[in-house]
Amino acid sequence: MMLKTIHDGNLWLVNQPDHGRIAGYFAAHWGNAQFVQPGNYGPSPDPARLRAETIFAVAEHDNGWWEWEANPDLSASDGFPMGLAEVLKDPQAGMDRWRRGLNRFHESPYANLLISHHAYWLYAARVLAHPDPAFTHPLFWKGSPEKLYPGDQAGPLKFIAELEQLQLSWTATLEANPSTRDWIRSENLLPHVRLLQLCDGLSLALTSALIPARSGQAIGLGQDAFELHDVPRKGWSDRIIIQATPLGVCQMMMDPYPFDLDPLPVHIPARIIPLTINKEPNFYSTWYAQMPNKIEFQFVSKSFVENL
Repeated sequence: MMLKTIHDGNLWLVNQPDHGRIAGYFAAHWGNAQFVQPGNYGPSPDPARLRAETIFAVAEHDNGWWEWEANPDLSASDGFPMGLAEVLKDPQAGMDRWRRGLNRFHESPYANLLISHHAYWLYAARVLAHPDPAFTHPLFWKGSPEKLYPGDQAGPLKFIAELEQLQLSWTATLEANPSTRDWIRSENLLPHVRLLQLCDGLSLALTSALIPARSGQAIGLGQDAFELHDVPRKGWSDRIIIQATPLGVCQMMMDPYPFDLDPLPVHIPARIIPLTINKEPNFYSTWYAQMPNKIEFQFVSKSFVENL
């Protein structure tokens, strides 16, 4: 699914690999005096290695989309890659993309474990009677996921069971190694699963209009106020809400502020294409002729704003 937003008469298109890299960038800068860095929530013989594995998982959480993004299905309405609503008409293809992604990095069981939990909770929110609210993705912070995961429940329930079996295998591998045994302790695993969801949501807030706005219709592209819930601060038992508030063009205040740089610069590669463009008969001729724009964005703290 290409992240696809209509804004001021233009299509803003961000591919999934770039969206994932932005999420990984957030994970790499997560942590300051108030917020623990990933890798340091619980005991571990090598926190730096655990942190690196977590950042890698966040950055590659959508790697199952690589092949689709290289050769995307096109929308009948505009001739550009399909957006979310169109792609989700084929739920089986969506689950197959997760399977492909979870079989790509054979030497990274912890990354696979985190990515599988990411997929699990996206589907669990749709089909389980009482999913854990602490793992509600930012996509659903204001409401139900039915519109994002349509169709019957049989396929997703089977897929969730499949993910649980994969998780048991990766957990056994990690537990058998003394250097990674502590990684699967709940003190480490649960905050990292949640951090992946949070960084994914932050990236989606800048690259799409998918994260619901605090009020009114979402505009997207970093222009909406929203909340991040169940954000681990010092540990899993210490979770808070972060308020995200846009401050004019390409700047957003986070309160409290979770990053190690203030402000935190973000560069978003987006193709911005007029809806009225004269397209070549072949999609690739038009697509590769469009140089991606580098949109510069900033996250800032409340104290940074007050000290201006």
